[in-house]
Amino acid sequence: MKRLGVSIYPENASVEENKAYLSLAAKYGFTRVFTCLISVDGDVDRIIKEFKEIVTHAKNLGMEVIADVSPEVFKRFNISYKDSVFFHELNLTGIRLDLGFSGFEESFMTFNSHNLKIELNMSNGTKYLDNILSYIPKKENLIGCHNFYPHRYTGLSRKHFLKCSEQFKEYGIRTAAFVSSSNATFGPWPVSEGLCTLEEHRNKCIEVQTKDLFNTGLIDDVIIANCFASEEELKVLGKLDKDILTLGVELVENIPEIERKIVLDELHFNRGDVSEYMIRSTQSRVKYKGNHFELFNPKPIKRGDILIESSLYNRYAGEFQIALKDMDNSGKTNVVGKIADEELFLIDYIEPWQKFKLELKNKRGEIKCEL
Repeated sequence: MKRLGVSIYPENASVEENKAYLSLAAKYGFTRVFTCLISVDGDVDRIIKEFKEIVTHAKNLGMEVIADVSPEVFKRFNISYKDSVFFHELNLTGIRLDLGFSGFEESFMTFNSHNLKIELNMSNGTKYLDNILSYIPKKENLIGCHNFYPHRYTGLSRKHFLKCSEQFKEYGIRTAAFVSSSNATFGPWPVSEGLCTLEEHRNKCIEVQTKDLFNTGLIDDVIIANCFASEEELKVLGKLDKDILTLGVELVENIPEIERKIVLDELHFNRGDVSEYMIRSTQSRVKYKGNHFELFNPKPIKRGDILIESSLYNRYAGEFQIALKDMDNSGKTNVVGKIADEELFLIDYIEPWQKFKLELKNKRGEIKCEL
């Protein structure tokens, strides 16, 4: 099951602000929480007390809480990797090892007496995971999560992101990655120019970032990295279908009712015998065989245009297509709409036989998309 998460940074907001944010996120179906022990500084007793109060509130809401730690955190709080009591008493579900150990320690930690999850950093692209697995860990207690990147231009490339994610998926390990809220103003560090895993996501709508991560088929949990996401952002993500790519579209004003139904009501798929010019979803021409498809908008075809063939194309009449490139129009094809500009790049990642849906862009409400 794919899940959504939020992040909290207790040192940068009050206990009540963090608890209110968690309650709001839980309202919209968020079930994961990322937090950070690496960045906390100050009075240890106060930190632990406030941290535990917030984590306990999240747990009472049915949320799982993973805290980012490093060897330095173990030293600061005088903790041994052999002892999970400290983290258990904080009510944590698990800990994320931003910087790991030698491999043996991580393996040993998966057998902790409190069954805490041990989350590994997914973003380095080394044989780190293979090394841990060579020490025979309790695999069901291993999970993975990418980094986020506060500094503009430092996020992962798509190529590296996919390579790293595939390493974990190959072993059936649960994965997570971060998206960035355009409404949020802070993270764990002073620099916060967005907090995303993929650099190309930095200026995209949070909804589009999330769609993209889930659509890779390599990410199970998507977590908002910065604070505080707006209620509208939480609401939009809460309504998102995590299991099927749903693209926002704009339709022409004069689209007939049948063509409108084909676009918005059908479950589409990309035929297996793929074309480099278009995505073809052909069941509509079967379902509506015999319907007369009037020619009404045979304009030149641009990348991202949504097409339905008119009856002038005989056996192709009613076929649904999405243009992957600019093309000449034969004069028999209706342009009935287009993919929303901010989601256009996603059509390049629709695989052969992949199912997808379309919905009106303005149906979901508008959310802020610029940093």
